[in-house]
Amino acid sequence: MRLGHLMHHNPNPGTAGLTIDHGRSYDVFGAVLFGGRRGRVYRRLAELSGARPGDRVLDIGCGTGYLTRRLASVAATVVGLDPSAAVLERARRITVEPNCTYAVGVAESLTAEDDSFDVVANCLMLHHLPEDLRATALREMRRVLRPGGRLLIGEFRPPANPIGRHLVGALTGPAMEHNPIHLLEPMIADSGFGQITSGDLHPWIRYVTAIKPDTVG
Repeated sequence: MRLGHLMHHNPNPGTAGLTIDHGRSYDVFGAVLFGGRRGRVYRRLAELSGARPGDRVLDIGCGTGYLTRRLASVAATVVGLDPSAAVLERARRITVEPNCTYAVGVAESLTAEDDSFDVVANCLMLHHLPEDLRATALREMRRVLRPGGRLLIGEFRPPANPIGRHLVGALTGPAMEHNPIHLLEPMIADSGFGQITSGDLHPWIRYVTAIKPDTVG
């Protein structure tokens, strides 16, 4: 059985996407996957988010809060959102940062008010959603961002080597093996964001940053 199936076998009825319910296993998997670079990569993602002191940040699909806590080191308050109550229990147990809170919620139907966050971030989340819901989730991210607010998305970048891609698929499943990261920037642009930039973080992450325009257009 694939490791990904072990961690994603329990979908939340509130979303058509997959959820992670084994937080400890996921943290171990993340440490192994990044080969000791996970902390460095996620600190860089927090920097790339543009979050600053005084900002209110939403981390969607936060899992055990690994990115949430790094964002908390540079922002005023951070809310971690995830569809799995079980994984959020672990996030709360291991979080000591006083400016982090967690709540159950789904990316494609956010309960936050319009224009209520300065930064919206997520990492390794979008590929858990069916393709037809990814644009919906991006529009929701845009809705809850204030004008001029910043978006950060980090996604798994499959190996270019076919053997490496096949190995990823054998371990995690087709969503990561065939993750269409070339579609990220066009989807984000189609969702109404501007000033889009992108790049890679070794070993596995493709990131995209964008800005919600100050005016509707």
